[in-house]
Amino acid sequence: MNTSHTVRGRLLLTLKLGEMPEHVPGWRACTHHGADMAEHIDGGVIDRLLRHHGGALRAVRLHSARQPRSARAVPGAYRFDEVEQISGVARVLRVQVRDPAGMPALLQALAEVPMVERVTANHLSHAPFADAPGAGIAADVRTLDHAWVRQCARIDEALRYEGGDPAVVLGLADTGVSLSHVELASRLRAGFDSVDLDPETVGGVTLVGDYRRAGERPQDEVGHGSGCAGIMAALGKGMPPGAAGACGLTPVRVLGAALGPGDKRVGVGALDNIDAGMKRLIDLGVKVINMSFGTPESMLDADAPRPHEEIVRYALARGVILVAASGNSGLSERYFPAALPGVIAVGAIERGLGPASFSTRGGHVALCAPGRDIRTCGISGYQLASGTSFAAPHVAAVCALLASRAQRRAQPLDSVEARDILIASARPFAVAGVTGCGAGVLDALAALRRLDADIDRRLREEDGPADEPDALAVA
Repeated sequence: MNTSHTVRGRLLLTLKLGEMPEHVPGWRACTHHGADMAEHIDGGVIDRLLRHHGGALRAVRLHSARQPRSARAVPGAYRFDEVEQISGVARVLRVQVRDPAGMPALLQALAEVPMVERVTANHLSHAPFADAPGAGIAADVRTLDHAWVRQCARIDEALRYEGGDPAVVLGLADTGVSLSHVELASRLRAGFDSVDLDPETVGGVTLVGDYRRAGERPQDEVGHGSGCAGIMAALGKGMPPGAAGACGLTPVRVLGAALGPGDKRVGVGALDNIDAGMKRLIDLGVKVINMSFGTPESMLDADAPRPHEEIVRYALARGVILVAASGNSGLSERYFPAALPGVIAVGAIERGLGPASFSTRGGHVALCAPGRDIRTCGISGYQLASGTSFAAPHVAAVCALLASRAQRRAQPLDSVEARDILIASARPFAVAGVTGCGAGVLDALAALRRLDADIDRRLREEDGPADEPDALAVA
């Protein structure tokens, strides 16, 4: 376990169905309503292992239930429903131990306990994923022609075909947004902040800005989330209008600010902060979530659980379409959540419609979208942004248009169906022999037309032949 990429002394423990004790309060009950964290879990083997390897412990449920708790319940004893239980989000504990030195042995021991479903260190995710050549943010937006971005993905044609439905809401799990930006202020739904980091527990990372207390104000301190938001939802005053048209946008700040190379600010967040923010977004009813962050598989032990598995299962069960950036390493490797089943993993292309050199590749990548020198919002003013982080929002926006179109025709659409449509409608790369970058380049108009054709075919199949006799009438 690479301890330089974890929150020291903090682990995530998922118990098997029926094993969660009711006395453990929820994280929000403790941080917002004064409940005390639990100092024991099962009164048995789990407590003994935690104390033996880690000293004293404090535990909370990571997630709040979708439904309100009953009046007679203890703080944190929520009414989790069947989907929450089966997906696992109802059974996740965030545990803090006093002595982090014993964490490797503790994780190994807990994984062997029969009532434990999975246990993992609380890893740190980053955005941008890596300081790859060509990836990142630049301030000078004056010199380049940006029309190629809209043209190659046929975004403007798609918006004329389907302008988006305000009832379809995108969720943005990122560094927050610039709440007063002229392009965004009137386009945002109420968001929130789930960042809860301690400089003493994130070794090797220099945190800056607001990182200690989660709240209800997702103010961006990096510029990364604002860049993603502009691509999806900008008004179009000083940049192209958002590719999601009239669809709404709910931002959540799941990544705080840290100093990267050259004291450049980057986003960093713990798995528990990210998953808690994602859970609340899902429960607010968003239809699409953009996730431009990741944890590389190389940072995990070979037998460690994959990050975000439970929250991804939960989102898919609720019908949410999940889009994630593939990574900026330029290698063939897997980042999570992009590599999880059901997630639409997006790589980046550049002006020549070939894959960008920094774009992470792999068999799980669905397709690519523009990701080099994208004009978009900064914390103030505008920026040029490069990376798969800024390719993914193009795809997320088109997924929102697809969901709007499906809703307009009273048809369901989930993440798997959206992925299939995007793959089937992608245009070829401009260069031959491309591997590991998915089916091709995002074509927003073709995707909408493909959805309509699929719905038409489905309706014809449901109606059956016009001259087929009614089975009940014959009977």
